[in-house]
This record gives sequence, C-alpha cells and structure tokens, in this order.
Amino acid sequence: MNNTAILLIHCPDQKGIVSIVSEFIYKNDGNMVNLEQHIETETQTFFMRAEWELDGFAIPQAKIAEYFKTLISDKYEMNFQLYFSEDKPKMAIFVSKMSHCLYDILAHHQSGVLNVDIPLIISNHESMKDVAEKFGITYKYLPITKENKVEQEAVQKDLLKQYQIDFCVLARYMQILSEDFIRDFKHNIINIHHSFLPAFPGAKPYHSAYSRGVKI
Repeated sequence: MNNTAILLIHCPDQKGIVSIVSEFIYKNDGNMVNLEQHIETETQTFFMRAEWELDGFAIPQAKIAEYFKTLISDKYEMNFQLYFSEDKPKMAIFVSKMSHCLYDILAHHQSGVLNVDIPLIISNHESMKDVAEKFGITYKYLPITKENKVEQEAVQKDLLKQYQIDFCVLARYMQILSEDFIRDFKHNIINIHHSFLPAFPGAKPYHSAYSRGVKI
C-alpha cells in the first residue's frame, strides 16, 4: 500500500462528524482506505479512526495537521492525532512469566504484520530474558514489590524516555500500573489481559468469574 495518513479523533458526540471528516478527505482528493467509529455512551464521547492514501492528496503532508486543526478540529472541539504509515512507532513490551502473548507479538512483528520497532522489553521476572535475546531486543529486569513500586516505575519511565518509546503493550504483565504512570503515558498504553477488567483482575480471573456465577 502507498503511504497513508491515519487520523485519530475523539470529541463530544454530535451529528455529522463522520460526514465532515470524510468530506475534508474527499475534497482534497484523498482515497479513504479505512474508517472506524465508536461512541462511548456513558461519557457521550465520539471516537474515530480514518485512514487515506496520500498519493495525489491536495494538502502537503507537513501541512495536513495545521489545515485540519484550522478548518475542522477547532470548530468541533476535537482532540486529534495524525500519523503516517511510513513512520514506524517504537513499542515497548511489558511482560511477567507467561510467554504466549509475547511470542505472538514478536511473531507478528517478525512477519511484518506489525509495522513497529520494538527496542525494549521490561519485566518484573527474568523468565523471558532468553526470548528477548533470541529476537535481539534489550531486556530490562525490574522486580517489583509494594515497597519499591514507586522507585521501579520511575526507572521504567526513564527507560521509556531513553528508548524514545511511543507506546507500551502490557502482554499479560501481571502488575497494576499506578495512576501516575498511566497519567504520564495517557492514551499510549495497550493492555492484553485474559479477562474482563476491572471486574476480574489478578492472576486468577477465571476463578473470580466462576465464583460470581459467570459461565466460562
């Protein structure tokens, strides 16, 4: 596929947002290749992801964000982020002892399905160090207890800045991140967990679900 622009939007839900954004792309000779939308009903917040080809697009790539802000986002109180498919974001993976999520991510990355760079794996156990070494990825072992959690999270945040990480993936990382950590990396954390959160947290979510009458 040619280089594409990826626009992520969230704003107060209101009529016509899909039409307005689509029209902006269409009027500037953009060819839409993907469009997804979602409304968070509790907060009445509208979310949208639009992707279009940049080949033949009327607005220069470096000016798209400026034009969109001036013409669209300011008027409709939109928060937006603009990315380009030619740019590879840097992803850090957080793991504990379980390997299947980590292997799945690394396999997809190696096959080219995940268009990202993975320079860093952080873990509270040493178990996955050999996996990281096989894939040539730096592995940082940072054991966490109630007593050292604040200090270790500070080290983690320093590592993310050092490696210029754009977002983190928690691949069955069996730790609860602090509010400070989440605030510092707001909208840049993806959590892969084997149960519905926050209803069934912890290492044995299936047991918790069963005890509350949920059929597995």
